[in-house]
Amino acid sequence: MKRARLFLPLVIFLTIIAFGYAGFELNDPHQLPSALLNKPFPEFSAPLLAEPARVVDRQSLLGTPVLVNVWATWCPTCKAEHDELMRIRRETDLRIVGINYKDQRAKALRWLADYGNPYDFVLQDLDGGLGVELGVYGAPESFLLDAQGLIVYKRVGDINPRVWRDELLPQLETLEVGVGSLSADLR
Repeated sequence: MKRARLFLPLVIFLTIIAFGYAGFELNDPHQLPSALLNKPFPEFSAPLLAEPARVVDRQSLLGTPVLVNVWATWCPTCKAEHDELMRIRRETDLRIVGINYKDQRAKALRWLADYGNPYDFVLQDLDGGLGVELGVYGAPESFLLDAQGLIVYKRVGDINPRVWRDELLPQLETLEVGVGSLSADLR
């Protein structure tokens, strides 16, 4: 019995470690939960990057499914995903809207001129206020909205061919507007 009591602290310690490991085990960081899933995209009013005097709001995102992509020139992962966004733009009818996050307007315009512009339009979020409303952790992050502006999917991190095929495309297939306009080689 005395010997068993000697092992009791070790058993308790190992139990605490096991529960701690199970409870704090890191899952895929790209699958961060969002309080906005299945809720309307937040109301906003933001200037366009290309035309800062022109301000748009949530209404500009309604009517068809849209991929809202948060990006910045200071973000190396945004550069890595840019080619995939350009490919999606070329090969589908999916609307893509950009949010230039905490960036300098001149640098963002230069980026789009140098690398191409996959966006229908780009919102300017200089102070990150819209990003806060969206619960953005950083860039890149993307939100897929249905035609009514409901957020049906959130991605933290880059959109690459695997993410397109395995995550975004299945989401698009469930939306009211089918994916008939999406080319077969993107599936």
